[in-house]
Amino acid sequence: MKKGLIVIVAIVVVIAIFGGMFVSRYNKLVSLDEEVNLALSQIDNQLQRRNDLIPNLVETVKGYASQEKEIFESVSEARSKLIGATGVQEKDEASAELSGSLSRLLAISESYPDLKSNQNFIQLSDELAGTENRIAVARQDYNTVANQYNRTVKQFPMMIFAGMFGFDQVDYFEAQEGANQVPSVDFNN
Repeated sequence: MKKGLIVIVAIVVVIAIFGGMFVSRYNKLVSLDEEVNLALSQIDNQLQRRNDLIPNLVETVKGYASQEKEIFESVSEARSKLIGATGVQEKDEASAELSGSLSRLLAISESYPDLKSNQNFIQLSDELAGTENRIAVARQDYNTVANQYNRTVKQFPMMIFAGMFGFDQVDYFEAQEGANQVPSVDFNN
């Protein structure tokens, strides 16, 4: 009778240990997954902030440069693409397109001295620059958390638990193609 009780207790202890390890590893994966989601939502918050600023900036510039219709349409289309983007890569590509359109929009100010000195334009440009910095920081934070998550999902024995419960690797925000090239600056035009 005593041997049977000892065996049952030993089995219960082993099950409890493995159950505890199982729950602990699962909870770690859930926590890391939530950190990734939180970091991604912070990027979305900053992208939304930029999207909210853009119409004001466009309207301010329109008042001075109404003949620059193509640039306004480009900004509007790029903004719509970003709002409709879903995945990390799609958001990254749409954001890069919007950044390019905004650069062209801000370059217009060089041709319109009155616009360049307009207080609304200055304030909106500063807000936009600050938002771009926040987006860069949010992307960096996301990539840090994504790296920790991806390393955990790949490590043994976590990869077994991750595979069992569908915890897949996540994508990183990466620099756009050509970002490593130095832009040319020409003051002769």
